Amino acid sequence: MRLVVAATGASGVELGLKFVQKLPESVTRYLILSQNARRVLKEESKSAYSDEDIAAPMASGSFPTDAMAIVPCSMNTLAKIACGIADNLTTRTAAVIIKERRTLLLAPREMPLSAIALENMLKLSRLGVIIAPPVIGYYSDHSNIEEMESFIIGKWFDLLGIEHSLYKRWRIEEL
Repeated sequence: MRLVVAATGASGVELGLKFVQKLPESVTRYLILSQNARRVLKEESKSAYSDEDIAAPMASGSFPTDAMAIVPCSMNTLAKIACGIADNLTTRTAAVIIKERRTLLLAPREMPLSAIALENMLKLSRLGVIIAPPVIGYYSDHSNIEEMESFIIGKWFDLLGIEHSLYKRWRIEEL
């Protein structure tokens, strides 16, 4: 699988980085970081594209990718995608993913959600975009923050078709 992962906004960027770190070696990854995400991560020698690099390969529909995940996804980025604004590498790549009918997963990170944000999410969902905020599943029997994060990341992997064993599945032993 070839996966584009973008991190926008500031809050929650660490969860996005953990998402990338937990990806299986078999997944080829392309990382896009917004200026704010770079600030929060204080970019350590990770290979990443700048959000200003609109000429990066994934900005073209002819570049072969299977999916894109924006983790976390700021409401600003979500609104731009919903309105078709492609003014940076993240929003341009998302527009390409939608146009090419590939899988796009957005992990919006704010709460409470305004009516505008909910309308934008509904619009994108109707286009086939997966809206998957980082929501804890209380049935997953986690006892610390790392296990909660693994559960959330595992749910995102499930949605993207990436095999993993990051959390205990509900009553899987009964199957």
